[in-house]
Amino acid sequence: MTPQIYLFILLSISCFSGCFFCQPILLKIEEDIEKLKADFNSNQSDVADGGSIFTERLKSWTETTEKKLILSQIISMYLKMFENNGSATSKLHVKNIHNALVTLNSSLTESFKKVNQLMDLAKLPMNDLKNQRKAVNELFPTLQKLLDHPTTHVKRKRSQSQKRKCRC
Repeated sequence: MTPQIYLFILLSISCFSGCFFCQPILLKIEEDIEKLKADFNSNQSDVADGGSIFTERLKSWTETTEKKLILSQIISMYLKMFENNGSATSKLHVKNIHNALVTLNSSLTESFKKVNQLMDLAKLPMNDLKNQRKAVNELFPTLQKLLDHPTTHVKRKRSQSQKRKCRC
């Protein structure tokens, strides 16, 4: 991945999480990403094989709340990358990027919890009879929530002409 992609992801996360980097810090992170790129030899031709791993996925997430969900996962992936690599504290530029990611991650904690709920839901064994019974029990309320429109609860005001009684 190019440094511009890393920068795009960091900017996207900062915009959607409500925290904005000031220009000097942004420039510092860009320099750090350039150094990180050199550390990982990301100029190799095989980096372009198969397309991007994060930016393509971001395109289909359009709503701000949706983007927070996917960005919280992406940030956690970057943090795992640094932890698995053992490089989070080895070099100053890596430490700077890691600290920026930790700061962004803390602002996306709620979104990360929601993603974990989705992952737990996907793991739910639906071939288990007890889960099937529970699911059937919850089917109507679930569909109600799905199909619930705010306009269905708003009572229409009757016109005053309908309230008047005819005095013939």
